Amino acid sequence: MSTGSTDMEIISRVLKGEQQAYGELVERYKNYVFTLTLRFIKSREDAEEVAQDIFVKVYRSLADFKGTSKFSTWLYTVVYTTSITFLRKKKMEVHSLDDERTYELADSQVSGFSANQVEQKSKITMVNKAINLLSPDDAQVITLFYKAEQNLEEIAKILGLETNTVKVRLHRARARLKEKMQIHFSEEVKDIY
Repeated sequence: MSTGSTDMEIISRVLKGEQQAYGELVERYKNYVFTLTLRFIKSREDAEEVAQDIFVKVYRSLADFKGTSKFSTWLYTVVYTTSITFLRKKKMEVHSLDDERTYELADSQVSGFSANQVEQKSKITMVNKAINLLSPDDAQVITLFYKAEQNLEEIAKILGLETNTVKVRLHRARARLKEKMQIHFSEEVKDIY
């Protein structure tokens, strides 16, 4: 997947006219972008379309990336704003992952997984359900820290907050997530520990 080039080296090559180098960035970040987009936009088809739009936007505005933060931090901002804009334009109904039909549909599409993969998927599904029970602010900071793997300083930049404020929010969000998991998934949580 990676040729050993840093994000900045690839960006520099793209900006110098080596357009095919952009494919390396797309390959490196396609799962990251799709996962985050799907977090905002529950329809897989719409999320795929928005993810493609995001890569087009990123390509067009690559010169705007100054390198003062990690590329993934800047990319998250593009994912977030593009996803929110899409939702506002479409005025789409955001579906809760609590909806059993959503899970039945997702489960019916899974095939060929080993028992460990199914168990891992089940744990991820449970955590995602619990995250969706949180307030949008709590869900956002949890998603940025754990799923987008941003550090506190990067999250602070994205959200326009002080690092200590983010640290406090993350601590409180973790506590609320744990509480939601213990309330709504007490049997499953017992099995994990």
